[in-house]
Amino acid sequence: MKITDLRLRFAKHYLFVEIDTDEGITGLGEAGNWGFLSSTADAIMKFKPYLIDKDPFNAEDIFQNLYRAVYFRGSVIMSALSAIDIALWDIKGKKLGVPVYQLLGGKTRDKIRVYASVMSKTDDLNELAECYKDLQAKGFNAAKIFVNGPVSSHNNGFDEYYSGRVEDELEKVRVIREAVGPHFDFILEAHRGMDVPTAVTFGREVERYRPMVYEDPVTPDNIDTMAQVADKVNVPIATGERFTNIREFEMLMDRTAVRYVRPDVCAVGGITATKKIAAMAEAHDVLLIPHNPLGPVSTAACLQICACIPNLGIQELPGFCLNGAEDAMVKEPLHFKDGYMFIPEAPGIGVELADDAEERYPANERGSNIAKRNYDGSVKDW
Repeated sequence: MKITDLRLRFAKHYLFVEIDTDEGITGLGEAGNWGFLSSTADAIMKFKPYLIDKDPFNAEDIFQNLYRAVYFRGSVIMSALSAIDIALWDIKGKKLGVPVYQLLGGKTRDKIRVYASVMSKTDDLNELAECYKDLQAKGFNAAKIFVNGPVSSHNNGFDEYYSGRVEDELEKVRVIREAVGPHFDFILEAHRGMDVPTAVTFGREVERYRPMVYEDPVTPDNIDTMAQVADKVNVPIATGERFTNIREFEMLMDRTAVRYVRPDVCAVGGITATKKIAAMAEAHDVLLIPHNPLGPVSTAACLQICACIPNLGIQELPGFCLNGAEDAMVKEPLHFKDGYMFIPEAPGIGVELADDAEERYPANERGSNIAKRNYDGSVKDW
């Protein structure tokens, strides 16, 4: 079998790649780096000449060549590699007539627990409580809660400062806990929006509400800083969604800076890299919560990984696709019931883009060059 062609497809704020072969099998992948899709598309097309006539079964060799052939690396390159890698695994599964998880060791579970990664934010506590009660009524038993500051600052910015910020975030969590009861897990999304003192104080005080995950309390750029926060709080920390190299994960775990790692299959190097990260995490007694802020191909690839690893924590289900909003983007939608996603059993990763995906979901890239700012005018981390 040989690769004969490669195409890009843009739908909504997603970038997909389709790789054709001389046996009529087409593989489907998705790129991360959602704020720089045009740059990622250029990188994929730069890789195209190398891919033509290559054997798609040699995913590891292709990955190593494209990763190491040129001096430069980073998020654009790795997102391009990720999309290609996912498509190559999709081809292999289709050729052999099995889901990708069968090629990675077989099933370790029958269904995948997911949490609702809601994208809407509000400072109205009554609206917040109703939102999470609604998620619970829809079958979710876990959900993200944004604790990354007010939607818009009031009270002369005091809701952004240390004591007021901690108090307001605690109140959000308290209200939601009372609304949904004890049998519902919280993923607290600080979104890299706290400094170390605030992260530590909030982490200690929120423990009373028994959150499952404390995600990105500070920026992950300095692994030692994340380790300092982890050492001072008892709520398990998760990070890694921005990482683009498996070695970053190894350093993170070696410093005991995390209890959950969050590789993004569409940004860290595809299925090939994510399976390696899962194995490293298993050796460190760390669980995986794959990052999944993208489209149905990303979700399908995540489910294939979740199906075959022993150390799954939970899987993120993006808010964009809730209530079937993206079902028409694929020929056969993925299925959710009672807090779980079913593992696709079709050969490959288990989804195919609809022929009219671009028409139904016109391209509209996320992200902007305008940073969010604090009440005093300084730039916020995002």
